[in-house]
Amino acid sequence: MPSLAHPKRLLLVTGLSGAGKSTVLKTLEDVGWEVVDNLPLSLLNHLLATPPGSGAEERPLAIGLDTRTRGFDAERIVRKIKKLSSGDSYPVEMLYLDCAGTELLRRYSETRRRHPLAPDRPATDGIAEERELMAPLRRWADHVIDTTDTDSNALRLQIRTRFAGEGDRPTLSVVSFGFARGLPRNADLVFDMRFLRNPHWDEVLRPLTGRDEPVRAYIAADEAYDPALAKIEDLLLTLLPRYRAEGKSYVTVAFGCTGGRHRSVHVAERVAARLREGGFSPTVEHRDLALPPRHQLEGGSGAEQAARGLAAEAVQGE
Repeated sequence: MPSLAHPKRLLLVTGLSGAGKSTVLKTLEDVGWEVVDNLPLSLLNHLLATPPGSGAEERPLAIGLDTRTRGFDAERIVRKIKKLSSGDSYPVEMLYLDCAGTELLRRYSETRRRHPLAPDRPATDGIAEERELMAPLRRWADHVIDTTDTDSNALRLQIRTRFAGEGDRPTLSVVSFGFARGLPRNADLVFDMRFLRNPHWDEVLRPLTGRDEPVRAYIAADEAYDPALAKIEDLLLTLLPRYRAEGKSYVTVAFGCTGGRHRSVHVAERVAARLREGGFSPTVEHRDLALPPRHQLEGGSGAEQAARGLAAEAVQGE
């Protein structure tokens, strides 16, 4: 067997059908990776032994694998990865794309595609079967991205951030969200901002967002604001270098409030600015800011609603 070439980096991209593998591979190609999709596993050594073209520079290599790959066997793939990763061979990484079954069903329904494992059966059967077949790969994966709440633009941004280059510090993403719509699935650290005064109860501030100065001033006037934010920022500046020392190259920090439009948005912007002062380069995403308000859910937590009701009763009693 010819001696194997050594690409700068070898990444296996896999996951559930419909979870975004095609988007990931196209994005990797855009940022300079060599990409091969659905390569039969038996040809992997031949690919690795083939040097780049004359005068071409060796690039990081991404290989797409899924249940449609000829000879697919998850356990066999894991054994292959272990063999390549051992000794002086390849530093192999695996990226696994996951997604909730309900969202996969919605995507298949919208595109009117048939699931590859259930061409003549309901898509739910194919999704369940594929999830079971893929379980060994998910357990072995170095990177797991859940795309349930992630559109293609956000997924491309994540891939560019993680794989376009490596720096000395962890790559940061700061996210704001509303608890009314659920936790971000990819968050590593979550901070609940619902202890701060809620601009929703001010009719003038309600239509504004945490990016507007009147809302920022209103939130910052809370007596708990400065001490709490200072401690959160100090904690992050302490933790992030340690994440890097442990080999974690990507960290998502999420800030939540009830609706994801006021407190969490402002705090995410402020903390991102503080992290930039500390030498980091976070990206900022406001997950729920562009969504229409759902006031029956975003009117505040149970404690906030109870407090408001007591205040109203007190006014009526005067």
